[in-house]
Amino acid sequence: MSLSRDEVLKIAGLARLALSEEEVARFSDQLSAVLDYVARLDELDLRGIEPSVHAVARTNVMRDDVVMPSLSPTDALFNAAATSENQFLIQSILEE
Repeated sequence: MSLSRDEVLKIAGLARLALSEEEVARFSDQLSAVLDYVARLDELDLRGIEPSVHAVARTNVMRDDVVMPSLSPTDALFNAAATSENQFLIQSILEE
C-alpha cells in the first residue's frame, strides 16, 4: 500500500507535525512499509482464537496482607536531615 503525499500530510497534521518536502517523501515510503507489514496480519487464520488483552496469559500475583510491626516515628525519622511535627521536612521546590 503506497501512501500519497496528501495522506502523509494529513497524518502529519493529525500529529501536529510540520514536515519538509524531503520528510514527506521519506515518511511516505516508511509509513507505506509499515502499513504493508501490518496488512500481512490479514493473512493469518485466527478462527477459534479468543480475543485477549495481553499476548500472554496473566495471573493475579497478589499476596495476603500480613500485619507486621513497623518502625516507630522516632526510629523512622532518626537519620532525617530535618523534621517537623513527626514528619520529614524537605526543601520546597515550588514557589508559593
